[in-house]
Amino acid sequence: QVQFEESGGGLGQPGGSLRLSCTASGNIYRLNVMGWYRQAPGKQREAVATIKSPTVAIGDITYYVDSVKGRFTISRDNAENTVQMQMDSLKPEDTAVYYCYLKNFRGAEYWGKGTLVTVSS
Repeated sequence: QVQFEESGGGLGQPGGSLRLSCTASGNIYRLNVMGWYRQAPGKQREAVATIKSPTVAIGDITYYVDSVKGRFTISRDNAENTVQMQMDSLKPEDTAVYYCYLKNFRGAEYWGKGTLVTVSS
């Protein structure tokens, strides 16, 4: 069992900022990738940003979907099993339920229950 504590969703203004945070706990085994997915009404769930930290020497390897590049920044605290995503320059099309995600070294994937982000004036 893996548990997630997600926070930071809510109402954001167009052009404004929000910060999502997620802490994972439980039977994670060895954590490999953390990140965020989102699902907007009537659309499929998509990966927004992910981060993996193979070694200290290599550093973080990040992925961003094209629509958020330059606006969202993902970061991770390996010691705390925490992932955060700073969302700047918000757009109405960022409105979605955002799900915390992790994959361990066995390839098992887990998603949180989600936090709603609404971007509207």
